[in-house]
Amino acid sequence: MNQAKWKDTSFKVGDVVKINYIIEEGGKKRVQPFQGTVIKIRGEGDNKMFTVRKIGEGNIGIERIFPLNSPWISSLKVVGKIRNKIRRSKLYFLRKKK
Repeated sequence: MNQAKWKDTSFKVGDVVKINYIIEEGGKKRVQPFQGTVIKIRGEGDNKMFTVRKIGEGNIGIERIFPLNSPWISSLKVVGKIRNKIRRSKLYFLRKKK
């Protein structure tokens, strides 16, 4: 359950991923990158979603939830793998860390 696959890229909870997300503003489309740690994967089949958390400007935590089968995701790349073995399926304790 703590593993997902997008096209040919598989990732787990705890991996650092970079997502290029297509945003449409006023008829124009642009690609916005979002890089962070996967803290949660939930759902099954077409309803599978994953949550990515990053630390933004001023040490503010930013979380985004992405549907796995979204047509708005243009690319997904695993930047970093898990250093130590993660034994949890949800990494909510990262919210309290600075």
